Amino acid sequence: MATRKSAQPPAPHGADSHDVIRVHGARENNLKDVSIEIPKRRLTVFTGVSGSGKSSLVFNTIAAESQRLINETYSTFVQGFMPTLARPEVDVLEGLTTVITVDQQRMGADPRSTVGTATDAHAMLRILFSRLGKPHIGPPSAYSFNTASVRASGGITVERGADKTRTVKATFQRTGGMCTRCEGRGKVSDIDLTQLYDDSKSLSEGAFTIPGWKSDSQWTVQLYAQSGFVDPDKPIRRFTKKEMQAFLYGEPTKIKVNGINLTYEGLIPKIQKSFLSKDKEAMQPHIRAFVERAVTFTTCPECDGTRLSEGARSSKIKRISIADACAMEIRDLAEWVRGLEEPSVAPLLEALRRTLDSFVEIGLGYLSLDRPAGTLSGGEAQRVKMIRHLGSSLTDVTYVFDEPTIGLHPHDIQRMNDLLLRLRDKGNTVLVVEHKPEAIAIADHVVDLGPGAGTGGGTVCFEGTVAGLRAGGTITGRHLDDRASLKETVRTPSGALEIRGATANNLRDVDVDIPLGALVVVTGVAGSGKSSLVHGSIPAGETVVSVDQTPIRGSRRSNPATYTGLLEPIRKAFAKENGVKPALFSANSEGACPTCNGAGVIYTDLAMMAGVATPCEDCEGKRFQAEVLEFKLGGRDISEVLAMSVAEAVEFFGEGEARTPAAHKILERLSDVGLGYLTLGQPLTTLSGGERQRLKLATHMADKGGVYVLDEPTTGLHLADVEQLLGLLDRLVDSGKSVIVIEHHQAVMAHADWIIDLGPGAGHDGGKVVFEGTPAKLVADRSTLTGEHLAAYVGG
Repeated sequence: MATRKSAQPPAPHGADSHDVIRVHGARENNLKDVSIEIPKRRLTVFTGVSGSGKSSLVFNTIAAESQRLINETYSTFVQGFMPTLARPEVDVLEGLTTVITVDQQRMGADPRSTVGTATDAHAMLRILFSRLGKPHIGPPSAYSFNTASVRASGGITVERGADKTRTVKATFQRTGGMCTRCEGRGKVSDIDLTQLYDDSKSLSEGAFTIPGWKSDSQWTVQLYAQSGFVDPDKPIRRFTKKEMQAFLYGEPTKIKVNGINLTYEGLIPKIQKSFLSKDKEAMQPHIRAFVERAVTFTTCPECDGTRLSEGARSSKIKRISIADACAMEIRDLAEWVRGLEEPSVAPLLEALRRTLDSFVEIGLGYLSLDRPAGTLSGGEAQRVKMIRHLGSSLTDVTYVFDEPTIGLHPHDIQRMNDLLLRLRDKGNTVLVVEHKPEAIAIADHVVDLGPGAGTGGGTVCFEGTVAGLRAGGTITGRHLDDRASLKETVRTPSGALEIRGATANNLRDVDVDIPLGALVVVTGVAGSGKSSLVHGSIPAGETVVSVDQTPIRGSRRSNPATYTGLLEPIRKAFAKENGVKPALFSANSEGACPTCNGAGVIYTDLAMMAGVATPCEDCEGKRFQAEVLEFKLGGRDISEVLAMSVAEAVEFFGEGEARTPAAHKILERLSDVGLGYLTLGQPLTTLSGGERQRLKLATHMADKGGVYVLDEPTTGLHLADVEQLLGLLDRLVDSGKSVIVIEHHQAVMAHADWIIDLGPGAGHDGGKVVFEGTPAKLVADRSTLTGEHLAAYVGG
């Protein structure tokens, strides 16, 4: 019998050689010719200080090029309907796979968008109720608060053949579930007229109390006083019904005031256009305070906030209406759906169960489907986006995550780590931008960018394993095992902010005293009620300055100088020095280069191909007219000043001929929050999430409030920057402010004077104060989840 030869190992297959994503010569934003190889089907974590170039490499280079190449596979006809994407600044990109980006972009703040509508859950519920709901009221649209009921009938013209036209009578009807009173918003807005004017005075006596409207010479005031619709010398409370109607709700009408043609319209539409249609966050503080006082939102009395018509609320399955189902916590809704047995809709029930179970698995079981999407934090929004990928059968996909642990309690980070590893183990490449040591620890491969931020970053400092990073000597490696120690002595409070009977969202009649004159940290697992307690229960007033996570809205024309108000004193200083108008020194006004309209670049739309942005040839990207650049301040023109970093500008405006105290004060605040590397003219659209939050903090530091409320200020901060943030918080408290921080970062907890811990769980399992006291007592007691994790942290 012939002996069998030992099997030779098969020759390596050519397809197996493509096991890395190769990037060569990446130059997006601040990247300096970066070349790296990223292993496929592994978990790679990108680290580095905020602004070092992580997002530029992962999102703006790798993910952007993958998306562009996928778009190019469609026909030119189809590409004509798609957004045009420019090719990233990179020499070679090889081995790319399809990229799915799960970023921190907050979900749209459209009042009609909810957790249910943003996922497939609400659509499936509507179909379920249209099949099983009793009484039957119509198709799925009858349960949608975004669909209005419509009935129409009349003659329509039908054209057939060359000259044959005939009119036929047609009737159209659609049943929608929208509440007619609030139009599916759940809330009705009301303007408090007492905040707009003093009705005991006449217009000529200065009745208006709207910011900027108090002067008699102001054009808008003159418009109402000389309109002829009202008597300017009569107190407003004595206006006739007709005068009041014209004063408050008058239709736009052309009139002449002092020989000039103007448009008159009622006060309410005028206020809505002037103030309410604008982004509150971009307003000056005194105008924002006015809008918050003048506009009240109340629950719609007709639908009781459910957004649905009476018909949609009357149709039920097992005594539960679709409004009741959407108001339940998702984990309770998942149990209810499990109890439904109906063979005719079995596939639908199975898909709905899977979606709801994904919410629970990812730690969002405490949400409800009727929660407005705009109220989700960045971390919650990111996890909601993850849901559709968890059960996906796709493999060999590249998943890109932007700090997936944001907003997560240390207890929840392990769960997120498990999900990332699960995606990798299915054969996917997982790229994660991250700062938390617990998330970096699970990486198969680490890429550390730096060494600094902005122009000081953009190079790869380290590539390799986590153990190699620890020994590597980079900023990240040195700080990876940092542990903030508990304070030996804590500050003595100067008073207390009393909260009594707080019931916002899931809070259960909470009574708590928040110490004043101290650094107070409010913590607890995601969904335990922290934001509800701090933002929903602390009485808002002039003494409270709130820096929350709402995103900065800014176009590519907005930059740190325009957002912080820094450009105003700079323009005035240039104007005074040169004896010209300040408007000349604005790229959005008179000084703008006429060729590019002050954008610095010319955008060319190439229809179905990627559009191209080329530097303007006339102004060479400087954004200003040549004549404007002749004017100097301290030897620099306005474009050179906007190209300075904050650190350079602090020195420039601090002394010498360019000394401008108003500008210097704002620049020092930007430097205090760790943004010394940003250039003054850098577009806001290029800033990371952490940079935007700190930019907001810098603008609010000028506010006169005595109580500062910060919502997760460590968002997007590198381990090395957390230390600087703690120093800033200490300086705020030592200057006589009270600082309340909603935070999960153990370094901030350890540094606090007082901790308020909410829990014990999320949703209806939370809403109680489970601990209040010093960090040392929390560590000693270990009575809560936070206590256990903090004890492990400071003991490590």
